[in-house]
Amino acid sequence: MPDIDVFADIAGKYDRINKILSLGRDQAWREEVIAGLPEGRLLDLGGGTGAANAVFGDRDVVALDPSLVMLGRNPAARRVAAVGERLPFTAGSFDAVFSAYVFRNLESVPATIAEMARVLRPGGRAGVVDLGRPRHPVTRGIHRAGTSMVLGTVGLAFGATTEYRYLHRSLDKLPPPEELFSAVALRLARVWRMGPLGFVYGAILERV
Repeated sequence: MPDIDVFADIAGKYDRINKILSLGRDQAWREEVIAGLPEGRLLDLGGGTGAANAVFGDRDVVALDPSLVMLGRNPAARRVAAVGERLPFTAGSFDAVFSAYVFRNLESVPATIAEMARVLRPGGRAGVVDLGRPRHPVTRGIHRAGTSMVLGTVGLAFGATTEYRYLHRSLDKLPPPEELFSAVALRLARVWRMGPLGFVYGAILERV
């Protein structure tokens, strides 16, 4: 797992940079996944600065993040500093779990999903939106070359070379979501691709 404060130095402009890089679509991608989650009590796993708060609706949200710097900028009423692999909540205490652009930063995806399954009530759902590489080898190569150039330029422009070099490398860290969620503690209900070349994915998982 990277330093939990890998983006701490740019916390104040992190969301603005993400909006630029996604051409303003980052919130729409979050919203598309959140639409597949039930109402009620929701854990925002890796909630960071609270970028998703505006699209949670009337849900009772608990924001969790390992970075105190990022979490300190989150206006959520309930904030908890912790990691996904060790959630400090009782079993069955949430109706939904949401996680955006976090899974590439986890120490263990299976352990985190096992914890998500534990804290979800029976019938609860988890929604994940994250980045990866396109599935087709040709578009994957194009995307890898493009992110190397674009993220390097953005990192230089915003004084965040280390952070965005890490982001570029992290896109190759995990297998495609169709494989990543195929044998975990939650049942994969749906996975789909979004964004140019399909480099963004959404996934809905269920506790049965």
